[in-house]
Amino acid sequence: MKKRALISVSDKSGIVEFARELQELGYDIISTGGTKNILLDNGIFVTGVEEVTGFPEIMEGRVKTLHPKIHGGLLAKRDVEEHRRQMEEQEIFPIDLVCVNLYPFQQTIAKPNVTEEDAIENIDIGGPTMLRAAAKNHKYVTVVVDSQDYDMIINEIKANGEAPELLRKKLAAKVFRHTAAYDAYISQFMTDLAGEENPEAMTVTYELKQTLRYGENPHQKAAFYKQPLGSEYSVAQARQLHGKELSYNNINDANAALQIIKEFDEPASVAVKHMNPCGVGTGKTIEEAFAKAYEADSTSIFGGIVALNRVVDEDTAQRLHEIFLEIIIAPSFTDRAMEILTGKKNIRLLTVPFDTVKKVEDKLVSIEGGLLVQEDDTFTLEDADLKVATKREPTESEWEAMKLGWKVVKHVKSNAIVVADKDMTLGIGAGQMNRVGAANIALEQAGAKAEGAAMASDAFFPMDDTVEAAAKAGITAIIQPGGSIRDEDSIKKADEYGITMVMTGVRHFKH
Repeated sequence: MKKRALISVSDKSGIVEFARELQELGYDIISTGGTKNILLDNGIFVTGVEEVTGFPEIMEGRVKTLHPKIHGGLLAKRDVEEHRRQMEEQEIFPIDLVCVNLYPFQQTIAKPNVTEEDAIENIDIGGPTMLRAAAKNHKYVTVVVDSQDYDMIINEIKANGEAPELLRKKLAAKVFRHTAAYDAYISQFMTDLAGEENPEAMTVTYELKQTLRYGENPHQKAAFYKQPLGSEYSVAQARQLHGKELSYNNINDANAALQIIKEFDEPASVAVKHMNPCGVGTGKTIEEAFAKAYEADSTSIFGGIVALNRVVDEDTAQRLHEIFLEIIIAPSFTDRAMEILTGKKNIRLLTVPFDTVKKVEDKLVSIEGGLLVQEDDTFTLEDADLKVATKREPTESEWEAMKLGWKVVKHVKSNAIVVADKDMTLGIGAGQMNRVGAANIALEQAGAKAEGAAMASDAFFPMDDTVEAAAKAGITAIIQPGGSIRDEDSIKKADEYGITMVMTGVRHFKH
């Protein structure tokens, strides 16, 4: 009996050549709709699905392959006598190869003004059903969902008469991954459409971007996956212009840098080390902003990641070139800047569209045996109900310094303290077990520059010891969430030293 292949694809790339090769290998081709017409137009003899089923396509093509003569041909066990008998009785013929890809639901919902009706109409029903049936019965059926596999499958059939069993298994697994991802797009779309929060099950899907040489440490395997409809303003969507392949730690650090730099509208530069900022600077030009970020911590920046929110020009590139950096991220680089920076063969140069809408995405954190999901922390001082808790009001310069410190402390591992002036960080204390410990680190780093500077804290002061340390170092302004039962102790201590203290009402823990 001649072998039969059922072909029905939305993505027509390479399908004519694939079908022609199958026909030359002795396969009869069954097809539907647009695929059938393209194959016929290219001289490939095709049997329409309606000729197999004896039933026309109906309901605008919504019902065409959902028929026992199709699914019986896909699901029958060829070596089971009862299955063979039933096939003969019902005049069902086996289908040996299925090549299907699905309605472009992902591409449809990615359109800016997609309508609900258009999205719903692009939910494929028959395609996933055929794919799953063929994948389930992969012992007998070869199933193809990816046009990149066409040549490999043809070569295997030419060499072996059919696709080998292990290959059929791999193709079946690929199908189930594909349909699971497809359903994940649909379930998320429908969940959002229905306005449901915290549904009883969470379905997410990611696509492999690259396998990594290793993970956080050389003995750990790792890979990098991207969210298909995720934000364009991300490392996952970044364009790499130069340098070595990104590592696991590079990706984490670059992501941290992008999250911080998006807080700033004015020219700004952020230097990151081990997912914490080590220096942040702003200025009238991007060169000035980087100079301030470098000055903030000229030791820690060595081997770090730098993000800049303006085009990197020749002068800025020259400054960047003078130190060892792992990655530079910017909206773009001038030709001359590229000439300078590519003089180092290993430095990674990345661009992302800073002018795109910054998509707000939930944050997913894996734990042993589970997943934590939370909203992104998008709260800014514009959203806050700021209250001056002390007798003295801040000066304009102190307000600017506190605002900069508050933008940065939000992205520092808790417990976190940032010392800043109006255009740069001066000291950063990150990830300490108590707040005064974080303050001491930040103040020590700031040194004499703490005189007249501002201090920002990611959470309230449980004791007045942090204010005491700040005062002794010369800090004149403090911004913190407030909310401690001992707030009055801190306010009293600030008044004692003439420090102005602003309370935001919102904390920024980051673990």
